[in-house]
Amino acid sequence: MFVVLWLSLHSWDLLGPIRYVGLSNWRSVLTDETFGTSMIATLAFILLVVPLQTVLGLLAATLLAVNLPASGFFRTLYVLPWICSPLAIAVLWKWILAPTDGAVSTVLGRPVEWLTDPTLALPVVSAVTVWTNVGYVTLFFLAGILAIPRDIQNAARTDGATTWQRFRYVTFPMLRPTLFFVLVTGIVSAAQVFDTVYALTGGGPQGRTDVIAHRIYAEAFGAAAVGRAAVMAVVLFVLLLGVTLVQHVYFRRRISYDLV
Repeated sequence: MFVVLWLSLHSWDLLGPIRYVGLSNWRSVLTDETFGTSMIATLAFILLVVPLQTVLGLLAATLLAVNLPASGFFRTLYVLPWICSPLAIAVLWKWILAPTDGAVSTVLGRPVEWLTDPTLALPVVSAVTVWTNVGYVTLFFLAGILAIPRDIQNAARTDGATTWQRFRYVTFPMLRPTLFFVLVTGIVSAAQVFDTVYALTGGGPQGRTDVIAHRIYAEAFGAAAVGRAAVMAVVLFVLLLGVTLVQHVYFRRRISYDLV
């Protein structure tokens, strides 16, 4: 971290000498429209990915907690994409979404530019990320649901509460610590996504998927502007540190499940 902060005050092209430039890199980055576009793309990506994967993960965990036949198989199936390499998954999806000979276009019977259309690129990349992360979210929600004392559920059932009422007034409130953890880690993960974007779109088209992590890579190793990339990395670090501190404060006050 200290090296990156030091580099943000210097100019370096990875080959020549390192020159001190003070706050020049900071002024350059913070007034750069490209960096602003990357921040907007990152925010849009987070807003697309985190709510959807949270809802789907909660739904899947609720169904798996019933312990129906083959639920163990589906628990394993949901987690498999998450434990695989993001780059390998992205390469696979790039083949599936190829406009000419891809599996999706073949089924539809017409070519669709899923990854090169400016209006489709970010939603498609977000969908692939959600598909990858749902197993992770499901895993934590399932653990949270199974940790809820059954006496509470039985008491609500005895009082005549319906399945929806038990979920709304018992299960969901007691999942609040798990929900917060999933949201925070989801935001941190989405803000740092690189492999999927790099393999699927390379930041294009028109910079629609040029999220901040990809922009840092492009600046450091594409434009050989290590100082500017360091500034972007510091900005991202500060933002994620803020989210992490909020998480720490929350869990310090809530160390067990409760109903308030």
